[in-house]
Amino acid sequence: MRSKRISGLMKKQEATNYSRIAEAIEQIQQSTKESPSLEEIAAKMHLSPSHFQQLFTDWAGVSSEKFMQCISIQHAKQILIKSGLQLTETISKSELSATGRLRDLFVKTERMTPEEHKNNGEKLSINYSFSESLFGKVLIASTHKGICYLSFADNEQLAFSALEKRFPKAVFIQQTDDIQQNALQVFTADRSKINTIKLQLIGTDFQLKVWEALLKIPRGNLTTYGAIASLIQKPKAARAVGTAIGSNPVAFLIPCHRIIQSSGSIGGYMWGTTRKTALIGWEGAIV
Repeated sequence: MRSKRISGLMKKQEATNYSRIAEAIEQIQQSTKESPSLEEIAAKMHLSPSHFQQLFTDWAGVSSEKFMQCISIQHAKQILIKSGLQLTETISKSELSATGRLRDLFVKTERMTPEEHKNNGEKLSINYSFSESLFGKVLIASTHKGICYLSFADNEQLAFSALEKRFPKAVFIQQTDDIQQNALQVFTADRSKINTIKLQLIGTDFQLKVWEALLKIPRGNLTTYGAIASLIQKPKAARAVGTAIGSNPVAFLIPCHRIIQSSGSIGGYMWGTTRKTALIGWEGAIV
């Protein structure tokens, strides 16, 4: 009982910390200076520099300076240049790296059966629950085969409505299961204890190819829409790739946040550019 209470308090603290991190990121993005100082940002948030520094260390495990470096356009450009905008080259290098599991190979995809797809999930039983993460509240849903949906849930009602819209004839049960708990461990720096995460997805052939290509982007790396289009052998389909990425039903596990513009700009994100920036900075700091 005591361990559950401690766990609950830690999750509440994570949510509080993320709200302050998000505020800091927005202050950085709104600044007229390319690299505002720690003191300037802390002052705008009505925090002391030491408190501000501790906030980042508790949340990201690194200093605010290191985090801000990871979310800068210049840093993003350097990553893109080093990879030569070639995702296959980036993957090849990471596979040979002594640092180990940079790729999300523990995530496996499975397509829903034609019957389940055609019938909009009729007779499909879906468990769902809300949980706090390092990046705010999430809604996670699972079938007996795997995770079928994961979204950030700033508004629980809207988040659940989006889930219902995706599976309009399914039976929904609000409960946490082992499949969900295993998958939620991706929001930690240490992934060594995660079992294989299975995703059960509904999508067109093209969408599934794009989503599977996203899984090949190593953590801490970034690439572009054009690079993904080339990877799936559709070099002229960058716009269609963007549409498929925008319809990603599984946030973070299918890492659409690792796709940025060739200019180094963050670009859009279904769950907000501030959150996308936080995701990129956190992963960059870890790697």
